[in-house]
Amino acid sequence: MIRVVFFLIVVGALSLGVVWLADRPGDVVVTWQGWRIETSLMVLGSALLAAMAVLALLWTVLRAVLNSPFTLFNLLHRRRGERAYEAISRGLIAVGAGDLLAARKHSAEAKRIAPAEPLALLLHAQAAQLGGDRASADLAFRAMASRADTKALGLHGLFVEAQRRGDASSARAFAEEAVRTSPVLTWAGKAVLEFRCATGDWAGALAFLESTKRSLDKAIYQRQRAVMLTARALAAEENDRDNAKAFALEAAKLSPTLVPAAALAGRMLAEAGELRKATRILNKAWQAHPHPELARVFADLRFGDTARDRLKRMEALAKKVPGHVEGALALARAALDAQQFGKARAALAAYVGAPTRRIALLMAELERAEHSDEGRAREWLARALHASPDPAWTADGHVSDRWLPVSPVTGRLDAFDWRVPLTGILSAPVIEPEPAAVLPVVASSEASKAEAPRGEPKAGAVAASAAPARRRGPSAPPKAEPVIPLVHAPDDPGPDAVEETEAPAVPEPRGWPKIL
Repeated sequence: MIRVVFFLIVVGALSLGVVWLADRPGDVVVTWQGWRIETSLMVLGSALLAAMAVLALLWTVLRAVLNSPFTLFNLLHRRRGERAYEAISRGLIAVGAGDLLAARKHSAEAKRIAPAEPLALLLHAQAAQLGGDRASADLAFRAMASRADTKALGLHGLFVEAQRRGDASSARAFAEEAVRTSPVLTWAGKAVLEFRCATGDWAGALAFLESTKRSLDKAIYQRQRAVMLTARALAAEENDRDNAKAFALEAAKLSPTLVPAAALAGRMLAEAGELRKATRILNKAWQAHPHPELARVFADLRFGDTARDRLKRMEALAKKVPGHVEGALALARAALDAQQFGKARAALAAYVGAPTRRIALLMAELERAEHSDEGRAREWLARALHASPDPAWTADGHVSDRWLPVSPVTGRLDAFDWRVPLTGILSAPVIEPEPAAVLPVVASSEASKAEAPRGEPKAGAVAASAAPARRRGPSAPPKAEPVIPLVHAPDDPGPDAVEETEAPAVPEPRGWPKIL
């Protein structure tokens, strides 16, 4: 709309100028070199306008002729760029689809048309990776790392290739170089941090974490610093207890729910006589994550206390997490040590229907201590063999009897969680899955767990034990029956029931049936 208005204004102004000149006619006389030209003002104006138009046309033609080489070059360059873009696009799609032949074809075409293009180098490297040509991929990534615009991408590719070769030193060097090139690279910062943690360089890891503090979320920064401070405190506990105590206290302050930090800080504070501060740290961690290590530190909080004093503390501790199995186990352990067998049995009463291994072992110890009943103790021990496992420190399918700051499988920081080990194994990624019968076994195990009554052990152990026989096929030899049955009968009331009567004997066959 604005353009139309502007056009009308210009046309109107020109019309007014022409009318004004037409109303004021005049003559123009030009004398030059003996020539005399007489004409009107309107004719002279029209001649000037025509001359200007001819000159503009001649200048346009002359400029087109002079610029024709550059125009042709730009046209060919644009067509080459379009062909290179099309080859790179199709090549990247082929790499994503896993089409090795198409990826190699488009990579060769892109390299021929635009060998210096960053995306052409990337396509060549990825096509080489897809085909398993590690040497070509390494050369392509080194070419990218030598350029300023693709240095970060090339270093990332070299880092990945070094990890695939198992060359940890080269991978660390590439990650360090990437951090120096661009400190905001997340993968490089994470790799450098994990390398330093894996080698036990906690001071260097903490210094690097401080240097990348601005690029991290506050909660992530506090958690990672707390984990590294806890690891540093555990490493310095024997030789430098003062610094170890300071590290543990800072870790517990940064992450109050980190169980290893709270347990270590509480134990060291109790040894120094700072019982109130130790109690506050342990209570905060216990209410967030009840853990047996916290219960053990809390039980031994005061040196020289009697078993009854520890029992009182455990009763108060269990009340803070009502209905939690760790509170019941801590209370039962303290009651058993104090010879309060009724309290121990009452604490475990809600869990004996489907006991875990720790509960079954504690019940066996209780039967021996209270009644000296070796038979029932053995029954509980037998149930412990087939009971569901207790939580443990698990990371990437690896189960550890103590907390570790770094996963021994992947080197990941803060990888250990307190959970049932079987859950950690099933949730781990499968590198090379076994063919057939694996998923049905798991499914049958889950189904048996869901269908089994509360008072009976789960049938998952039977499904798991039968899995190897399924994978061997029908030609595998039959598996012998175990000495102790893995699954109790549906009417088995457990070790607290009365002894069963002996089953009636089957009469022995006589005559021809006996011979047959």
